[in-house]
Amino acid sequence: MIEDIKADASSRMTKSVESFKHELGKIRTGRAHPSLLDQVSVDYYGSQVPISQVANVVSEDARTLLVTPWEKDMVKVVEKAILTSDLGLNPATAGTAIRVPMPPLTEERRRDLVKVVKQEAENGKIAIRNIRRDGNNDLKELVKEKEISEDDERRGQDLIQKLTDKFVAEIDQLLEVKEKELMEV
Repeated sequence: MIEDIKADASSRMTKSVESFKHELGKIRTGRAHPSLLDQVSVDYYGSQVPISQVANVVSEDARTLLVTPWEKDMVKVVEKAILTSDLGLNPATAGTAIRVPMPPLTEERRRDLVKVVKQEAENGKIAIRNIRRDGNNDLKELVKEKEISEDDERRGQDLIQKLTDKFVAEIDQLLEVKEKELMEV
């Protein structure tokens, strides 16, 4: 039973870290990365779909994304979607391809992005601590129902705490890497 609680907590904590990684991918650094356009939606014949479903997005070089819509008719629609997104990008159409240059980040903007990254990291840590609390509550329930002893509960809490420490350290490491990435010019 303790192993089940530990396994559940571990899988939920892993999902929290994956979610944090996904959020980090959305925060742009000076480099062009195809995942920057993941949240851009395009009007595709009356329905909103992610840009990846109507176009191929690749990084042409370190500062430019190349977006190639699969249908010629979609070039203007995709360009407009990128332009109106809150990413502050100015796409340029060249025939059937759209080039999206990444403007360099100012020092102030870099600091703002570091604050955003730190907030996301804190949210990830809070999620992990909530999972720890849930696991410990499950252990307390088992003791109440006399299914495990208090010594087993203590060992279970230690296991869950070690998991928590491991995943919090992983988030701290990801945060540190992203901060360095943001602050390098």
